Amino acid sequence: MSNNYGDWLKEQREAAGLTQQQLAEVAVMTRTHIAHIEAGRRVPSEEDARRLDKALNTGNVLSRFLPQQDVAVADYFEAARQLEQQAVMIREFALSFVPGILQTERYARAVLGTSFPPVGEKECDRLVVTRLERSKILDDPVTPVVWALLDEAVLRRWMGGPGVMAEQLGHLVRLAESGRIQVHVLPFALGVHPLLSNMLTLLWFEDQPPVAYGEGLWMGKIHDSPSIVQEIQHRYDFALGNALPLKESLALLRATVRDCERHDRPSHTERGGAEGLA
Repeated sequence: MSNNYGDWLKEQREAAGLTQQQLAEVAVMTRTHIAHIEAGRRVPSEEDARRLDKALNTGNVLSRFLPQQDVAVADYFEAARQLEQQAVMIREFALSFVPGILQTERYARAVLGTSFPPVGEKECDRLVVTRLERSKILDDPVTPVVWALLDEAVLRRWMGGPGVMAEQLGHLVRLAESGRIQVHVLPFALGVHPLLSNMLTLLWFEDQPPVAYGEGLWMGKIHDSPSIVQEIQHRYDFALGNALPLKESLALLRATVRDCERHDRPSHTERGGAEGLA
């Protein structure tokens, strides 16, 4: 989104002679929350904006001109999307698809193309743009810390064909090799594990307790109950303990990339046939 709103808030705060922490105390918010709004990473709620207007004596300007976000996500995912942008640590478990923030454009388009009923090209473009915007949190070299725990099925289901899959898995390898993310694979040989029911995201924050987000077909739910989040964390930790180490996981990813690339090349017969028709 445009950051005119955040810039204007910062100008009003500084004109009032307030630090982010001082404004946070007056508006009954957290300093981190103020920083996210000023940086354009978060849109305040209507109640947040009302309290900011009151704290800064700006009438109803911040309440009246709340930015409208043109994002294309399922309604049930919007709250999780906003939390994702604020997290300092994200741990993903993927059962079928590469997690959204780690998807390449072609892979995302292939995944979104499986929707039923099908979406039109224009809507698919909007969905892809939103998914790629989410991945920009990885532009920061440090935060959030990201762990991706992948069921081996994610590697074996070649979304979009071998070429698209080779590109996607190569992207994961490069991110892991650079140290930006951790990737671990739960091999088929493991059999049953405690995360088989659906995909899962665990999120930690600087200024609030951790939450968990689970998603199935046409539904998603944020869990913020400490006891439930802790139980989900235990399940994740148990599964992670049985996953392949980073080095072995990367070796499997690289091997799958090579396999995809072999399948993506035309065979000798196909090349000869094509040359004969030229």
